[in-house]
Amino acid sequence: MSRCAFLSFRLGLADGVSIVTNSWARALAGIGFDIVTVAGEGPIDRIVPGLAIDAQEPPSTGELELALDDCDLVVVENLLSIPLNLPASRVVANVLSGRPALLHHHDPPWQRDRFAHIDELPPDDPAWRHVTINDLTRHEMADRGITATTIYNGFDAYPPMADREASRALLGVADDETLVAHPVRAIERKNIAKAIEIATKLDATYWLLGAAEDGYDDTLARLLANATCRVINQPAETRAQIYAAADLVAFPSTWEGFGNPPIEAAMYRKPVAVGTYAVAEEFRSLGFSWFDPDDTAGMAAVLAGADPTTAAATATATREMLDNNQRLARKHLSYETMAQRLAVFIDDAGWTP
Repeated sequence: MSRCAFLSFRLGLADGVSIVTNSWARALAGIGFDIVTVAGEGPIDRIVPGLAIDAQEPPSTGELELALDDCDLVVVENLLSIPLNLPASRVVANVLSGRPALLHHHDPPWQRDRFAHIDELPPDDPAWRHVTINDLTRHEMADRGITATTIYNGFDAYPPMADREASRALLGVADDETLVAHPVRAIERKNIAKAIEIATKLDATYWLLGAAEDGYDDTLARLLANATCRVINQPAETRAQIYAAADLVAFPSTWEGFGNPPIEAAMYRKPVAVGTYAVAEEFRSLGFSWFDPDDTAGMAAVLAGADPTTAAATATATREMLDNNQRLARKHLSYETMAQRLAVFIDDAGWTP
């Protein structure tokens, strides 16, 4: 059986790259690959410590070659895209030179101000193929002389449901309490302040699911301490519990390479306030209806429309918006659509087992 390695800084965790990697691994297993995961950290098959974001030294060439020796194809998840551990990226590029590799790009350096000066990523090689998670990045890579294919992230079109009452009880949230969920890691670009503002203006409880990362601890502590709305900062046991418990999803990010929560919310039929970052505009062009983060009046009307005692017209408009978002997500961003596109891509590259 052909073996495919998924290679990254970290895998098997709750970050977006790990989540997408899981869906890709499932798809490639479905066409006959044996899957192994290789990363610097995480609950994975093969740990190579020098690949981790905070590693003091990169892996040796021999160490990485040993980890990948029995693999016919390597899928590199963002490690050759964003310079979070540039010495490790150089070793990976050297080891993969001339061998089949699919470089899956989530965040190229020019899309982050602090990395914009780095021009050695992503690398290229005649034996490699490139996939981006949006058309924006594909076009930007073409401008830099690299040909890529866009394959959108794939989501369960009929996701498992959780019980609303039980999910809210785990948080200590009452039935009549408006809950605004913000399912993100707490970092600068997630715009925590705006999400708190949304919850405050809606007289709602703010539920931040992630912890601070990238040195954001002090800023997050200050923002949460100064919030005038009720704040909950704890994870959910499952994705389904997030959307069962929430009345509204806040996602006012200033930048995202993709942004999974708005699509997940569409599958779960929840309204979302989404920032105006470039990739969100790409999805809006497909027809998605999301609130501008400043339109709390519109959000309040939709939340009121969920109440059977309010005007029927508001309830109808809300239902039509959620129906439309769910239909578009199932059409363009389902797991099945992603898996089919990936299978065709693998076959065109001559890598099908």
